[in-house]
Amino acid sequence: MSSLDDAAVLEGERNHSSTAPRLWLGGLAASAAWLAAAALTALWPETEEWVRTGEFASLLAVIGGALAFAVPLSRLFGAVGERLRAAAPWLVVLALGVIGWELVTAKLDLLPRPFFAPPQALLEVYLDEWPRLLECTVASLQLLLLGYGIGAFVGFVTGVSIGWSRAVGYWVHPVLRLIGPLPATAWLPIAFFAFPSSWSASVFLIALATGVPVTILTWSGVAGVNPAYYDIARTLGASSRFLVLKVAVPAAMPHVFVGLFMGLGASFAVLVVAEMMGVKAGLGWYLQWAQGWAAYANMYAALLVMALVCSSLVTLLFKARDRLLAWQKGLLKW
Repeated sequence: MSSLDDAAVLEGERNHSSTAPRLWLGGLAASAAWLAAAALTALWPETEEWVRTGEFASLLAVIGGALAFAVPLSRLFGAVGERLRAAAPWLVVLALGVIGWELVTAKLDLLPRPFFAPPQALLEVYLDEWPRLLECTVASLQLLLLGYGIGAFVGFVTGVSIGWSRAVGYWVHPVLRLIGPLPATAWLPIAFFAFPSSWSASVFLIALATGVPVTILTWSGVAGVNPAYYDIARTLGASSRFLVLKVAVPAAMPHVFVGLFMGLGASFAVLVVAEMMGVKAGLGWYLQWAQGWAAYANMYAALLVMALVCSSLVTLLFKARDRLLAWQKGLLKW
């Protein structure tokens, strides 16, 4: 074989080694961590018997097995596989967190009872209490979405009106300056007295908490539109309606979404307070009920559900923003 043939063979081997899929070490580590958590949960004796320990260990083993299965196939899953590979460090940390949580609660009993429940206690809540948790989640979503929708709509219309019309701004601006800085929860006594039910009072409070930031940010966006846009549109024969709907509102949309994000965060806080004060169903009511009965596992389970619901709603709002404001996609990530 000539020297040229040897060089070609070496080059081919080098190219093959560079294109061959590398072993996903992060996936192996994550799988090993979850399987170790399953083994510790199942085999280490508990200081107190927990009903769902076997099911929890099985769940951990399933996660570890699924990760082991995904190690050689992750590149075949496309975008999902890429996200899974990127999440490998977090998967390891979560497994280590579960191990630590299991050790300091169920295995070694280092944290005081009943304030700190082991993870299998939360699984027991989800398996046994899911109808009530689902009912409370639906009730909270109904209350939140109605109040947030009303507040966002009223705030948007008010903000556009103030930003566009000096007459409207003259009358509304002082009112906004007076009640805007006041926390929505300060209206609790008046709202529960003035409205016929605690549910309608809660809708008002959530709408108020949402409407104020949406109004201010929408107003700021409309007022900050470059006057040259209006001049160009007017020279082309645009009407006042066209100027508002096709020039002012689109240009103000980045500010509007900032207000919507701020209003969504404020509505979460008011939702929990309102449900604790008077509403008969919802995650806030469930939290208070669980605390009253010293059912701290139920309380942690409801907090986790609430965190997932709030995070999902913010994610949906980001998706809507990226779709409507395509030129700003990727500037701010959630």
